[in-house]
Amino acid sequence: MSAQPQELWRLAPMHPSHLRQVLEIEHRVYTFPWSEGIFHDCLRVGYSSWVVTNTLGEVLGYALMSMAVGEAHILNLCVSPEHQRRGIAQFLMRHLLMVARAGNVTLVLLEVRVSNRPAQRLYEQFGFKRLGLRKNYYPADGGREDALVLGLDLV
Repeated sequence: MSAQPQELWRLAPMHPSHLRQVLEIEHRVYTFPWSEGIFHDCLRVGYSSWVVTNTLGEVLGYALMSMAVGEAHILNLCVSPEHQRRGIAQFLMRHLLMVARAGNVTLVLLEVRVSNRPAQRLYEQFGFKRLGLRKNYYPADGGREDALVLGLDLV
């Protein structure tokens, strides 16, 4: 892993002005990407939405999380292909967990494709445990794919 010094990264709340770059990454990483409308809705309702940029203002990665009544749900965490394996996903995850703790969250949940082993390894590094399986949760080429439901107890 070739890590970029974190001082060259900037963490900022996601703003509609970031969406062009966020969508570009979303479409490059996911076969079934979120729409612009989904991102706008997340910003409109006030979900915890963050971008990591470089010193030029280019978006390198992003994350979105909802929080309510002691529970958080990580909705999307994504890093551009050329910046993966440099610690950006861990940087974003640490920040989301800090935000969750500050919001008195006791349980953080997420879904991940059963085929996405790199993401599963990331979540395992942070102590997430398998809670269940959602059958046919994600759209996939030729049908649907199951999702693992993972949880992290913050108590």
